[in-house]
Amino acid sequence: MATKTASKPDLTDRKLMNLIQSRFPMTERPYLDLAKELDTTEEDVLARLGRLRKANIVRQIGAIFDTRRLGYKTTLVAFRLAPERLDAAAQRINQHPGVSHNYEREGYFNLWFTLAVPPHEELDTVIARMAKETGAESARTMPTIRFFKIGVNFDMVKQEGAAYEYYSPDGYGKAGSAVKKKPEATADWNKPRELSELDRAVILELQEDLPLEPRPFNPMAERLGMSVQELFDWTVEAQERLIMRRYSAVLHHRRAGFRANAMAVWTVPEERAEEVGLKMAESPWVTHCYQRPTFPDWPYTHFTMIHATGKKRCEGVAKDLSEATGITDYQLLYSTREFKKTRVRYFVEHEYEQAT
Repeated sequence: MATKTASKPDLTDRKLMNLIQSRFPMTERPYLDLAKELDTTEEDVLARLGRLRKANIVRQIGAIFDTRRLGYKTTLVAFRLAPERLDAAAQRINQHPGVSHNYEREGYFNLWFTLAVPPHEELDTVIARMAKETGAESARTMPTIRFFKIGVNFDMVKQEGAAYEYYSPDGYGKAGSAVKKKPEATADWNKPRELSELDRAVILELQEDLPLEPRPFNPMAERLGMSVQELFDWTVEAQERLIMRRYSAVLHHRRAGFRANAMAVWTVPEERAEEVGLKMAESPWVTHCYQRPTFPDWPYTHFTMIHATGKKRCEGVAKDLSEATGITDYQLLYSTREFKKTRVRYFVEHEYEQAT
């Protein structure tokens, strides 16, 4: 079958991205299974993914784990930096292996990043050092109080938000199913799980980028001394234990057409915090929804990430959320530059030691 040579994704590419961003097949020949769903060949799927990776539209294919349940501490951090210091500061912060997202955004705080550290490190110590080294004028640590939603899913064909099914570590929704009503919250959503040496070994394998070859899981299983089926069985058990969320692709949403990235921040009264968070999480355009602490210079309690093809759509989504909840005090903080976006890599202690 002839393959496409142009760099712009075609309809089949977009259908392929729809498949791999939600649930990548955990099978011995996953690319063949994807090909069957797309009515094409395994060779064609591999070629398409190769092009999409080369264009940095598909960033990585691998496992997504629950950071806190693996024993890591994590938080969102906001820095205010003088414009002339911003680039150098971002590059310094990027050197830390626990920084997975790092963006310049509009607003008073102009650098926002997520940080994870292993159990033996303290977030406050690392953040204080970063603030001192970068010359930050102000620094705020904004950990999650309530975690309503994470559901990074887009309809690449229709170019619309598609986060209908999502995950909530707090227990506000079951993994892979949208919230219809609030069930009992999971009390231990941020508590570490006990991990065996085998768990750690498998996590080290599954967190790496999946090779583009017909049987990509076979070498992993061989290195682990288990069968491919035993490896797949481990992923099922890990999801039941809530240490693994899913196995899927990470896309470069700007390159795939979702060029506007707005962090909408909202001032919500505490007595309405849960009600409003659940309502906001229902929107398919909202990929993340959290409640975070406030400060004298920061009254915003709720954070919703909105991705769209343009700012006009982001503004429309925010207006809809405002009308649905009655919350009118909000801001849209657009990202103006992406300095880093990757997945956190776990149990690579030497990388953390080098960053200190």
